[in-house]
Amino acid sequence: MKTLLLCLLLAAAPLKASDLWSTDYAASTAQGAAEKKPVLLEFTGSDWCPPCMKQNKDVFEQPAFGEFAKDKLVLVKLDFPRSKPQAPEIKERNQQLAAQYKVQGFPTVILLGSDGKELAREVGYKGGGVPGFIEWVNANLK
Repeated sequence: MKTLLLCLLLAAAPLKASDLWSTDYAASTAQGAAEKKPVLLEFTGSDWCPPCMKQNKDVFEQPAFGEFAKDKLVLVKLDFPRSKPQAPEIKERNQQLAAQYKVQGFPTVILLGSDGKELAREVGYKGGGVPGFIEWVNANLK
């Protein structure tokens, strides 16, 4: 009975936007292709970049963003921390992806079509919270 109650409580718990993010670029782009969903790449300096932290707080951690993204996007966070530990293979892979996508500043958000082609990019956090970000995504998916 306790197990059933715990399962019901967990199933009813609201989805946190942070639960939607992957760090596996290859798996995420394959998922986007299989599900015919666009892929959103976020290149971030999560523990040292003030605009990255602000964008994360204002947009990516918000339940409204999670509700929007859960059925529409595949999310990939590519982090470049300075203080947080990071496995060497993840660090190397993220550096390769930053070079591949010619990332020149943080945060950089890149929207890819389900075919992997770049549709749009935004460097820096422009503000606008969740509504502004959703507007940017929708405008670039048309």
